[in-house]
Amino acid sequence: MAQFKKTDAKVYAKTAAVLSPDTIYWKKLGVPTLVKEFGAIDYIDFSPVEPYLFAVTASVRVQIYNPITKLVVKNIVKFQEGAHGGSFRKDGNLLVAGDELGKVRLFDVSTKSILRYFEGHKSPVHRTFFTADGHHVASFSDDHTVRYWDIATEKHLHTFSEHEDYVRAGCTSPVSPNIIVSGGYDRTIRMYDTRAKECVMTVNHGSPVESLVFLPSGGIFISAGGTSVNVYDALGGGRRLAQLSQHHKTVTCLQLASDGKRLFSGSLDRHVKIYDIATYQVVHTIDSSNAVLSLGISKNDDTLVTGMVDGLIAIYRREIEPQEKDDHSHQKSRKKRFQHLMTEFTYERIEGHDRMLRKYEYSKALNSVMQEKVKGKWPEKTVALIKELIRRKGLERALANRTHNFLCNFLQFLTRHIGDYRFTPALVDAANILLDVYEGQFEEFAGTELGRRFVMLSERLKREEKLIEEFQTIQGMLDMISAAADTAEPDGLNNANVPFNASTKAKDQTVISVD
Repeated sequence: MAQFKKTDAKVYAKTAAVLSPDTIYWKKLGVPTLVKEFGAIDYIDFSPVEPYLFAVTASVRVQIYNPITKLVVKNIVKFQEGAHGGSFRKDGNLLVAGDELGKVRLFDVSTKSILRYFEGHKSPVHRTFFTADGHHVASFSDDHTVRYWDIATEKHLHTFSEHEDYVRAGCTSPVSPNIIVSGGYDRTIRMYDTRAKECVMTVNHGSPVESLVFLPSGGIFISAGGTSVNVYDALGGGRRLAQLSQHHKTVTCLQLASDGKRLFSGSLDRHVKIYDIATYQVVHTIDSSNAVLSLGISKNDDTLVTGMVDGLIAIYRREIEPQEKDDHSHQKSRKKRFQHLMTEFTYERIEGHDRMLRKYEYSKALNSVMQEKVKGKWPEKTVALIKELIRRKGLERALANRTHNFLCNFLQFLTRHIGDYRFTPALVDAANILLDVYEGQFEEFAGTELGRRFVMLSERLKREEKLIEEFQTIQGMLDMISAAADTAEPDGLNNANVPFNASTKAKDQTVISVD
């Protein structure tokens, strides 16, 4: 006796996601360690030198963490009001921060002592940065001004007051100690030259500016504000090179990684997007538990820290232990061998509708695949059985003498899936067979729920027919365009098979004569 052949339910699986090198690289950061601070995380900055300590500015203090142990190693609490924008100098020895009182303080990282104390702002100072030479500090304040300070003499050198609203974003050029860029809530970005002591360029971001960064070359700067991230050419007069709109809420922070080849953006939509600077395309996304206010990443890409509005900081650490990896591989190999040994003792399971098909119980087989748990979750199985019944010429028998409830259920399935290109041929045949079986009883169905289901199926088929006609019309148009493009005469100078004669009667005119 020949072996029974099971119904082949073809499963149309979703296309597998292709893991790009960036996705693989950034997924190795793993699960974050969460640390609770006393207030919203205002700013995060990494030291540029090993061991790449990072400073977290929140509430009335700046805390310096070790990225390996994830513990606080320094705690700077010499602020009377809220601290803002604590950032390292490029040698990692000094840290500068502003506060709610408009003061700017310079600290020695190793001793936590205050080395310099800059006064002059009349409102909170939200961002402070060292210039490229490390000898000056730029501060950005809610009093609409940007101030330029000399560290050696502790003197105020100049004030730039072109903004008309809060200045809460800024950066300094990584290559020139004289270039400062500021972003304000007046939606403008301004570039200053400390040598000329004036604003040398102004661009409009379009939204209040929340963050600014320079690329390592110093020729391009990037701004964040509203839901967009804009890229500008600093050497080309502020020409906008690109606009990235991948967030649906305000973008609050920007950081560079991978030696300036990747850009990170954090947003209130709880996402951190990673962009390829060369193409400005998103290469990876990291989800957070709450709105992201700040983020920082170490120079070697081994540690990523995000700060959230609820005071949580998430520390992502790239840790791959070789021994642990070998143990996991050994365990996986042992499990695979065990599964291979157990294969001999596994019995082949036959679906319920297949068991009924073996007994030629077509009505019961159709009942089993019309259950909600089957047709709702795996419509492929229902369609596969319908195709098998059509092949056996048994669908008429399976549909005959059915109750109104079953027929309504069957018609609902047809109406829902007949437009799916995977199922259309089989379900159209099934609908024709259903109409043939109940052709003589249509008058009885008038005014009932079953009659309404037949009408709905008819309307769905009419919509599908109209849609196919529209597609055919579009296809005809595309064929005409394609044919016209194929028959277009090529450039005579590049066509060696077409002889031509040049006439010099008119300047720069070529007359082509085809033999």
